[in-house]
Amino acid sequence: MATVGDIGVAAAINIISAFAFFLAFAILRIQPINDRVYFPKWYLVGSRISPSDSGEFVRKFINLDLVSYLRFLNWMPAALQMPELELIDHAGLDSAVYLRIYLLGLKIFVPITFLAFAILVPINWTNGTLANSNVAFSDIDKLSISNIPIGSERFWGHLVMAYAFTFWTCYMLQKEYAKVESMRLLFLASEDRAPNQFTVLVRNVPPDPDESVSEFVEHFFLVNHPDHYLTHQVVYDARKLSKLVEEKKNMQNWLDYFELKYSRNKSAKPSMKTGFLGLWGEKVDAIDFYTSKIYQLSKDIEAEQEKIRNDPNSIMPAAFVSFKTRWGAAVCAQTQQSRNPTAWLTEWAPEPHDVYWNHLAIPFVSLTVRRLIIAIAFFFLTFFFMIPILFVQSLANIQSIEQAAPFLAPILEDKRFSFINSFIQGFLPGIALKIFLILLPTILMMMSKFEGTAFQQLNTFIHESANEISTTIGVSIPMKATFFITYIMVDGWAGIAGEILRLKPWIIFQLKNLFFVKTEKDLEEAMDPGSLGFNTAEPQIQLYFLLGLVYAVVTPILLPFILVFFGMAFIVFRHQIINVYDQKYESAGAFWPDVHGRIIAALIVSQLLLMGLLSTKRAAQSTPFLIVLPVITIWFHIYCKGRYEPAFTAYPLQEAMMKDTVERATEPNLDLKEYLRNAYIHPLFKGEDDKINADTRDGEEESLLVPTKCQSRRNTPIPSKRSDSSSRFLLEVVQEQP
Repeated sequence: MATVGDIGVAAAINIISAFAFFLAFAILRIQPINDRVYFPKWYLVGSRISPSDSGEFVRKFINLDLVSYLRFLNWMPAALQMPELELIDHAGLDSAVYLRIYLLGLKIFVPITFLAFAILVPINWTNGTLANSNVAFSDIDKLSISNIPIGSERFWGHLVMAYAFTFWTCYMLQKEYAKVESMRLLFLASEDRAPNQFTVLVRNVPPDPDESVSEFVEHFFLVNHPDHYLTHQVVYDARKLSKLVEEKKNMQNWLDYFELKYSRNKSAKPSMKTGFLGLWGEKVDAIDFYTSKIYQLSKDIEAEQEKIRNDPNSIMPAAFVSFKTRWGAAVCAQTQQSRNPTAWLTEWAPEPHDVYWNHLAIPFVSLTVRRLIIAIAFFFLTFFFMIPILFVQSLANIQSIEQAAPFLAPILEDKRFSFINSFIQGFLPGIALKIFLILLPTILMMMSKFEGTAFQQLNTFIHESANEISTTIGVSIPMKATFFITYIMVDGWAGIAGEILRLKPWIIFQLKNLFFVKTEKDLEEAMDPGSLGFNTAEPQIQLYFLLGLVYAVVTPILLPFILVFFGMAFIVFRHQIINVYDQKYESAGAFWPDVHGRIIAALIVSQLLLMGLLSTKRAAQSTPFLIVLPVITIWFHIYCKGRYEPAFTAYPLQEAMMKDTVERATEPNLDLKEYLRNAYIHPLFKGEDDKINADTRDGEEESLLVPTKCQSRRNTPIPSKRSDSSSRFLLEVVQEQP
């Protein structure tokens, strides 16, 4: 059983670790040789020059300004100085909205913490239930609901606080949802003109025996969007071409290196061996070797491009379709296009540089199967996640260690080595769980072969009735508070401090700089700014919301540790977003409904677990009143979903029309077709515009007839001016009419 002293040891270790990380970062960040590691964002926008490019030789590597070392914490206020609007312009709305998740955590838990410590902690502390029992307990348990006697009237205080915390959380969620919605609409309205605003990605284009994919796409949209269709670009399967281009790029890099080497020493042309890694083989002139290689690859690339253009099998059943107005694109992107809901699937096109070309032709059935597999995998990951956590925790305590290694018992029980006990119980559980999370993918693969201790908990759940599961979990919640406190300190304190140090990118950059950087281009590529992975980073934050909401009523002592995490993470990630990360994608905050939904789920879980806990305390009078809370919370979620979520899933036609109207008034001579002509051509075909445009079709503004090679189409009864069967086609249509 962890004590306050054990938690103190863990806190001391993690505070020292965090301070060490911050100190190391403060020193490393001001060294000229590390400038590209800690400020890559500014190099990418072209507003920073490396301090290594000028000055004395020593100053190119080491900062000799002693005064700068005394201001080692000045990065913290600097991270808070940039206004939010400027931050959005600098890093995008996604980054600003991501930071608001941490702000939301502070807004929710700061008042909850003060209220819990002012009311719940005295209610819990002033009881002597644990002191008069035979149960092993710690001082922390005296601050929890465990110290309240069974059937006590004091549980009404916890009930009232549960209502207060729920209403406050819902209030802050509603305010933040409205704020982010407003930010998103303002961001979309103020965005500069971009190709994706006029373009829709069409997938699952059905095969046609008479027309190519390009012709069929043109025909379909001229018929169904005659007043708004502008042009389209089919998608090519260019995976083999990508490999050739990448190989040519690598060869060009080596050629640049040897040419630079020769320009510095004209007395001897550089040579190389043609074997593996240049260790053996025929010795040849390096410049001539790579020149010939590049020449041959250029011919192979040209041949592959020609093959792709002429091979129908290289054209994927997908296309980027552009419209004359944003309004027309919005209508197409947000409506069903055909009677068959699995064909002609439309969605907003990503920005051209965000397109992942290899995944554009996944069939509808394959997409459905993949989603099902992911859903099943997610369920099992979530369900079995509690088992290894309990297993890891069971290994990280004194009793388990003594059972596994009896020879250590004399040391562990000797009071002279009490600091070892404090370390094991106060720090080891948190670090064990952190290591487990890092190794989780490998562990899950091994779990199917693992038998014994870990599956005892699963066996317990299987043999319990459904109404007993919440009770079982509710009883164990107060007992796990110290475990999660240590985890928060390891992951949320030391872990966040380690994030700003960027130790891994620093090591990789220095190794690349030492062994692989040959040109200025290599130096730019060695600089890896990284980006925020919203799909992994945001769900991790939700764990802290879940812990805070669950323990706010049960064990309030955990809340200050949560606050430190949210405050520290906000400052650190704001610094990283300003100076380091280069976001590859911009969704305009489209992930906020997921954030809102997960916090709602955490709130409901906390309410259900509190009901299970109070049922074991025989609080018969107060427990039934908790049933209302999940109902209120679910109703609140439904309200927010209907009120705010549409702004995140659809583009309002009103906004699209307003933007189109303003653009027509301010730029009446805009040639939109020319603006969009090359936007969605595969990057590997850039420079091949004239050839590739053979598969790019433009809508004919004045034509009322739709060209088609089809013999008859009941769903598109408009004759083609190109087809010889136009008269017969029209006759068939007339005959089909009643």
